[in-house]
Amino acid sequence: QVQLVESGGGLVQPGGSLNLSCAIHGSWFSIYVMGWYRQAPGKQRELLASITSGGTTSYADSVKGRFILSRDNAKNTVDLRMSSLKPEDTAVYYCNLKTGFGFTMEYWGQGTQVTVSS
Repeated sequence: QVQLVESGGGLVQPGGSLNLSCAIHGSWFSIYVMGWYRQAPGKQRELLASITSGGTTSYADSVKGRFILSRDNAKNTVDLRMSSLKPEDTAVYYCNLKTGFGFTMEYWGQGTQVTVSS
């Protein structure tokens, strides 16, 4: 069983920075994709950034240049460093792991609230 636990959310002023961390417990296949999503009220869940088991990262245009995803294989964590935050970044942020044949096995964290407001 795989469990993802996010931490680091909170309230930050516009232009500020915040770091989110996702600790992944359990075991999974060697081929996987880890990612960070967010969901604002009334909107669909949005993929922000991801990293493959091979180390390839990708970012949504909305966060490119402002958010940085990093992975620590020794600690089994995947972090999202967010800077130049805007009010429209306010959402619940989720960590995600896809693995298994055809990435059919998918796991989510419980989510952490990020609020950008003055």
